[in-house]
Amino acid sequence: MKASLWLYGLFFVLWGLTACTGNAQEIVLAKNGRSDYKIVIPKNPSAIEQHAAAVLQGYIQRVSGAELQVVKEEKGDNSRSIYIGHTTKGNEAGRLGDGGSIFRTDDKDLVFSGGGKGLIYGVYAFIEEYLGCKKLNSEPALIAPQKKIKISSHIYDEHKPQFVYREVYYPASHDTEYQEWHQLQQLDYMGGIWGHSFNKLVPAQTYFAGHPEYYSQVNGKRVPSQLCLNNEDVFNIVVNELKKRMAKDPDASYWSISPNDDGGYCQCDKCKATDNLYGGPSGSLIKFVNRVAAVFPNQKFTTLAYGYAHKAPRNLKPADNVYVFISDIDAYRDKPLSVEGSALAFRTDLKAWSSVTANLFIWDYIVEFTNYLAPFPNLQTLGANIHFLKSCGVKGIFEQGSGDTYGEWAELRSYVTAKLLEDDKADPRQLISSFLQDYYGDAGRYLQQYIDLQQDNLIASNHKLDIYGNPINEWKSYLSPEFMDQYNALFDNAAAAVAGDSTLLGRINRARLPLEYTALQMARLYGIEKNGFIIKDKNGNWGVSRKFADRLTRFVSDCKKAGVTELAEAGLRPDQYQEEWNRIFAEPVIPTKALGAPVSLQYPFAPEYPAKGNLTLTDGNCGYTDFSYNYLCFYGVPMVANIDLGKTIAVNKVIMHFLDDPRHWIFKPVKITVEVSSDGAHYHTISSPITPANNEDDTLSVKEYTILNKAHLAEQIRYVRVTANNLPKLPSWRYREGKRPMIACDEIYVQ
Repeated sequence: MKASLWLYGLFFVLWGLTACTGNAQEIVLAKNGRSDYKIVIPKNPSAIEQHAAAVLQGYIQRVSGAELQVVKEEKGDNSRSIYIGHTTKGNEAGRLGDGGSIFRTDDKDLVFSGGGKGLIYGVYAFIEEYLGCKKLNSEPALIAPQKKIKISSHIYDEHKPQFVYREVYYPASHDTEYQEWHQLQQLDYMGGIWGHSFNKLVPAQTYFAGHPEYYSQVNGKRVPSQLCLNNEDVFNIVVNELKKRMAKDPDASYWSISPNDDGGYCQCDKCKATDNLYGGPSGSLIKFVNRVAAVFPNQKFTTLAYGYAHKAPRNLKPADNVYVFISDIDAYRDKPLSVEGSALAFRTDLKAWSSVTANLFIWDYIVEFTNYLAPFPNLQTLGANIHFLKSCGVKGIFEQGSGDTYGEWAELRSYVTAKLLEDDKADPRQLISSFLQDYYGDAGRYLQQYIDLQQDNLIASNHKLDIYGNPINEWKSYLSPEFMDQYNALFDNAAAAVAGDSTLLGRINRARLPLEYTALQMARLYGIEKNGFIIKDKNGNWGVSRKFADRLTRFVSDCKKAGVTELAEAGLRPDQYQEEWNRIFAEPVIPTKALGAPVSLQYPFAPEYPAKGNLTLTDGNCGYTDFSYNYLCFYGVPMVANIDLGKTIAVNKVIMHFLDDPRHWIFKPVKITVEVSSDGAHYHTISSPITPANNEDDTLSVKEYTILNKAHLAEQIRYVRVTANNLPKLPSWRYREGKRPMIACDEIYVQ
């Protein structure tokens, strides 16, 4: 009888526990819009503790309809509670470090702890994992409504960020909730000074005129390209400037002391001696940064191992409070950094720097830098690259995307990269697939096919994926007209799958912008050919296609709706892109008797810019002001082009266009010689003018040269040979080590 009473009592207790928690293995936080729980914060809560409590309260209400009260902790209160921050139950923050978090259950209670921003990171992780919500973009999070929120009564989740610095540079990163949800940071806000900083610390416009000795000595001349890092006044100016900035911004985490985005490091005797001692110009840089860092031992400093300073110094280590940013800017992106041949120098630098410091950050690029909207099929490398960098001991990664403006797959790239920075072992394909389904609904499967097809086409083409590329360069590879038709068909299917949903259709139209941009850009390459923007009317006159002009107008409008503010870093705004096209529309098609004529070259053109090969010079299409397409470029050698007109004709003049773009080391020819022949064996010169000098001027322009055949108006000519001589060396005002002068010609017209 006593045994029976005991068993009955035990049953009653277990039944009571089940009534409170649902069953012995779960905790019911809310049911049918009600909850027995409250959110408990410390008696003197910090701002982040109050913020975390409010966030959790808001999402529980949005998911379940139950509004939990937020209260300050009181002794002796044994009611069901969710503890946030440094309460009597949440005292683990001290050992977690900045960004670390713990979520655990304690009998019937829930406890959140975190170091620094780790507390809010942990709350958002709980909201995603246990409440089923997702933050895909800067738009409001996706909510998964639940009549009953239940979790296990035995949970212990501890998380520490695998990188101390994590940034994904896309528009969504400016959304505070998106940052906190995905545990991201922004160094330009964390840092008192960010990026290239020499000119911020010692501005040339302030000091150069009176003190040229503060700046680089290059080839015996002082120029304001970089600082003279062995000048004591420069050191004092930098220290004083930092003191003033630190006083204004005491909460800043990092301060950059980094070279300008230029070459021209100092080669004065003192700097040269330091560089020789430590094996290169990074010696002067690290020595200088270490000196400054010693003045501020409680501050953290960053510097850039970039450009001339990419190699690690010998016998010199960065100070413990100095973090070195290494750039992988020169690597192609079609293969992971761990195996890509062009990344060998980066891997070598990474290994060398890791031997002298454990404080390594990486400046990585995940977008076509020169065309933010261009298709850039590198999604398959994102996970492999982050995993590789983590295995190399890297502590922080800056993933440079399109920045403040919308770029190709901006939402997808930002989300997937953020998840991989949080967990480098996550499956990138699964992340992509789930995002496409969540963000695009039933259209997601077609967009997945589009991504896969484009990726397969890139691999099959054996083309390299260059962050300084141009979609026009891929007219024979993964962006050929045939492939473009297939891609557009998949987008048509995607739009049809969600035809009744204006929100999803808007997202699909935004994702389609790269294909529209590619078609517009390609039209410049094709010009008077199929898929070009110039057509012949019924009278045989060339003119701009009305359909094309309307398509351009729609594209510009759609860009504005999508948040496209510029098409590249410091590039054109959509309205400026329209204006650029309007200028192109206004340029007449120049008639030529050499249209389609074969061209032979004595010296090869620059392989980086193949355009249409030799035919570029006789395809009838301008290159306008962009050297990356429709121009044949030559460096180190003259352009010697021989055109076969196919039959003898009267030639009155020869017109040609050369680009003048000193910012890209492209200059006017110093001399142009035009020779003609009737048989291809015997040539005579009709003109050999000296072109205007390449004076100091960075203005971008196209120079037209017209060579008249005054002496031989009646002569029958079949062959025209044009020789354009390059500068023998870079002018001092545009000198950069390792660069050579280039000439670029887009067309040779024969009339």
